[in-house]
Amino acid sequence: MEIKIGVRSVHRELVVETDLTAEQVESEISAALASSAGVFTLTDVGGRKVIVPIASLGFIEIGGEAMRPVGFGGTL
Repeated sequence: MEIKIGVRSVHRELVVETDLTAEQVESEISAALASSAGVFTLTDVGGRKVIVPIASLGFIEIGGEAMRPVGFGGTL
């Protein structure tokens, strides 16, 4: 699952590939927003951790799990 994270005052978004489902990511975001820790943490498929302060969070886009077309044909 591809997750895009927008951080305030940063022109590029963070793109994280994770094994979590959309519901699990949404649950993690909700827990981070409700906690006093003030950070959102996500681990990618390679084991790297991405930690974003909630105060700096601009947006989170949770991608679909659909296959993307590959090559020049543009069809599946």
